[in-house]
Amino acid sequence: MIVMADGLGSGVKANILSTLTSKIVISMLEGGINIYETVDTVIHTLPVCKVRKLAYSTFTIAEIFEDGRTYIAEYDNPPIFLIRDGKLVDLKRRETQISNTVVRECNLTLQKNDLLAIVSDGVVHAGVGGILNLGWQWKNVGEYLCKVALKEKSAGKISKALIDTCEYLYGDKPGDDTTVVIAKIRKPEIVDLFTGPPKDSSNDAKTVENLMNGKGKKVVCGGTAAKIVARELGREIITNMDFIDPEVPPTAEIEGIDLVTEGVLTLSKAVEKIKRYINSPYKDNLFYSFNKNDGASKLVRLLIEDCTHLNLWVGKAINPAHQNPDFPADLSIKLKVVQELVAEMKALGTKVNVIYV
Repeated sequence: MIVMADGLGSGVKANILSTLTSKIVISMLEGGINIYETVDTVIHTLPVCKVRKLAYSTFTIAEIFEDGRTYIAEYDNPPIFLIRDGKLVDLKRRETQISNTVVRECNLTLQKNDLLAIVSDGVVHAGVGGILNLGWQWKNVGEYLCKVALKEKSAGKISKALIDTCEYLYGDKPGDDTTVVIAKIRKPEIVDLFTGPPKDSSNDAKTVENLMNGKGKKVVCGGTAAKIVARELGREIITNMDFIDPEVPPTAEIEGIDLVTEGVLTLSKAVEKIKRYINSPYKDNLFYSFNKNDGASKLVRLLIEDCTHLNLWVGKAINPAHQNPDFPADLSIKLKVVQELVAEMKALGTKVNVIYV
């Protein structure tokens, strides 16, 4: 369930009222109250601007079910975008009068790779009086989304691209609140990652068995973990010297494993790159920080582009090279790096499952 509300004007009042709107709508719909009572409550709860005779908050609701059935309700926000196969789909809406307020409704069924984009009017007005006299306009935004949707796989990258373009059109001085919500319909993409030897070596075989039985792409991080996997599978480790990076140890290859890297150093570099990706604008982070062929960049590409679900098997044996004997075991560098990785992946919206062995 997605609710995007936009408060009239800007500042603290608009912030409070838009937040209140989204909270009311989400709470009521989740409580089983129908859209008519929900909208009626919002209308009678929020004040109306005495000067402009407009409601203090607009909203867009998108309720998406597991089978793809989707309900959309729009009140004074720009119409929602549906991109399918790189083309803008014309949605058939009906107008419903609720307490003298016109709400536009739509029912549809989403398909794999469909993209829904909800934007505030700050997006369609981007560039008004500056780069573009009349602003960007809804149709132009839709055409841009069609191009980006064909190029980018993740919702995060598409929303970053749209926000960055708006910022450019505003000349880095936004004239209106600019909000973008992207929902992308994807099949689950699983990555199974094993790092660090199990605390009890008798668990080696079972851990490798679980890794190989997983439904996702296989990643092994760490020399000892790689040796365990190779031994249990009866396969050879081949070090890859095709690409040398002074900051990141080389990768290796094991038949049946998609990516084999060194452990703590590579994971640490990967976490740094993911943090940079999350915190920097689209135009600055597209691929410059992880388009190389070192182990950290390959791992980051896999985790950002091809991972909706991450399963981590983390060995709890302490590596003396990573451990200060004066520190308790739970402060080992390896576990700290894994915890940071988990936090960053969750920030990306990835479902993470950690199994300590």
